[in-house]
Amino acid sequence: MKTVTFWFDVVSPYAWLAFDRLPQALAGISHVVDHRPVLFAGLLGAWGQKGPAEIEPKRAWTYRQVAWLARQQGTTLELPQPHPFNSLALQRLALACAPANGLPNRRVVEHLFRHVWCRGGADPNDPQALAALVDELQPVCDAQSAEVKEELRASTEAARVAGVFGVPTFECEGRLFWGQDALPMLCASLQGDPWFDSAEWRLYWQGTDTQQDSFEQRRAVPPRTPPLQIVREF
Repeated sequence: MKTVTFWFDVVSPYAWLAFDRLPQALAGISHVVDHRPVLFAGLLGAWGQKGPAEIEPKRAWTYRQVAWLARQQGTTLELPQPHPFNSLALQRLALACAPANGLPNRRVVEHLFRHVWCRGGADPNDPQALAALVDELQPVCDAQSAEVKEELRASTEAARVAGVFGVPTFECEGRLFWGQDALPMLCASLQGDPWFDSAEWRLYWQGTDTQQDSFEQRRAVPPRTPPLQIVREF
């Protein structure tokens, strides 16, 4: 049985779409999913990126696309207001619901996603709604404790070191698959498609591509093709 790590932040509509689709996408494949909360804003800061909602035309396109994708796959998706929002409380709650030295289960993660995306557009950080969610989930420790805060920081840093730059990201056997639209690639990899051992997969990395080689180690190797020099001034 193979382990799939699902790096997620409930602020992402693509993460919700991927989460809802995952059981169907991987049906018939022996696997277990580890749900790893991260802070998407932290990853953006670490890589010097802007989020999709920070670029106005991209923001508009994102909302249109996720609405269409949700309709296509039959997933309820109701854009919360405001969006984007600070997901810190919900990501910490996910970890607070996990057993000691463990990870949140699918039930907990689904409740968190539905709290954001299936409540008619309500504010995910509404105090009364958050209190009701805590009562429903019955976390095993205080989501605002120093231990949980540090655990979320550590999880986000572990994602960065692994090479995760966005959510959702799936990791399996040292390979990363970013985005809801990467589910077919993940499925093919789990089924042993030989393409993932080909030169095309390894195009930008020399050496091995295993769990023993972290992203930090691999990126130290010069890429096979030189990086693109983007002209930003005209």
